[in-house]
Amino acid sequence: MALDMKTLPIERKPLHVPPLDEIAEVLNNGLKQHFQEVQVEVVDCPNLTQMPFTLANGGLNGNTHLMDVGGPPYLIPLVQYDKVYNLCDIPELMKMKSAFIIGAGAGPHPYAKTNCECIMNINIENGVVDQQTRIVKVKDRTPLQEQLPTTETRFALLGNLFICEGKPGKVLQVHVKKRIGTEDFIGSIRTVLADHYGSKILGLGGTFLLKEGKANQHVMPNFVKTPINSEEEINQWLEFFEMSAPLIANGTLVTGDYDLDLRVQHFHSFSHHGEGGHYHIDTTPETVEYLGYFNTAQDIYRVDKPVHTHNVGRD
Repeated sequence: MALDMKTLPIERKPLHVPPLDEIAEVLNNGLKQHFQEVQVEVVDCPNLTQMPFTLANGGLNGNTHLMDVGGPPYLIPLVQYDKVYNLCDIPELMKMKSAFIIGAGAGPHPYAKTNCECIMNINIENGVVDQQTRIVKVKDRTPLQEQLPTTETRFALLGNLFICEGKPGKVLQVHVKKRIGTEDFIGSIRTVLADHYGSKILGLGGTFLLKEGKANQHVMPNFVKTPINSEEEINQWLEFFEMSAPLIANGTLVTGDYDLDLRVQHFHSFSHHGEGGHYHIDTTPETVEYLGYFNTAQDIYRVDKPVHTHNVGRD
C-alpha cells in the first residue's frame, strides 16, 4: 500500500524563472572557477529516449515543476515504514494528463524487501505507464541495479522530482571538463546560481552524463536497528563505491530553502553496465567530463514535509 499523496500536506512556492540565455551566461562565467573547460549553451533538447540517456520521454519542457516529497527525517534516526508514496498519484495531483517524472529518492522497500536507492524515470500519459525507473540495492557489499516493472510505481521516505510533459524545446546544455574546484558538478552549478541570484530562488531539474572518469557514490544498505544521530554515523552506515562512466544521473537542485525544509540538491545515477547510486562527486578531477541537460521549473511543491526535522543525511 502507499499513502494517497492528494491527502498529504502540500505547500507550493513559485520559483524565479530567468531566461535560459541569461542563466547560460551566468554559468559560462561562474563555472570557470570550478572546471578548466566550460561550455554552456541553450540548445534544442536532444531526444533523451536515445542512448546514452535512455529516459522515458524525450524532452524537458511543458508545465515544468519541482517536487520535494518527505525527507531524511523519515529515514533517520529510525525508518518510518509507512512513508510510501506512488508516482502515479502525481498527474492527478498536478492536474496533468501527461507527466514525465525524473529524480532521486529512496526505492520501494516493500517491493525490494530492503532499503534501496531509486532513480526515477517514468512517463505517465492518460494513465498509461512507461516505467524506466531503476533501483539499486546492496547484497554482500555489492551494488545491484534493477529496472522496476510497470506494475511497481512506488517510492519511499523521500524524493526530489522534476515533473514536466516531456515536450521538446530549449534547454540548458552544460558541458564541462577537468574539475579544478572542490565542489561536485551539481554543487558547482547551484553555488554559481545562488551567488548570482541571491534571494531570488530558482530551481532546475534534468539529467547529466558522467561521460569520462569515475565518481564516489553511495548505496543505502538495509535499515538500521539502532538510531543514527550524526553525519559520522550515517557515513559509517552507508556503503560507498567508486563507480565508472558512463553514468546517467537524474535529479533536481534549488538555490534556496523557502523555509520548506528542502533538499537543495539530489541526483541519483544508473548505468548500462550495472552500476548506480547516489552521486556525491567525481574522484578523477583531471580527466572528468560531464554533459548535462536541464530546464527551469515554474514552482516547487513541498509534499508531506516532516514536522520534526534535522540536517543529518542531506549530502
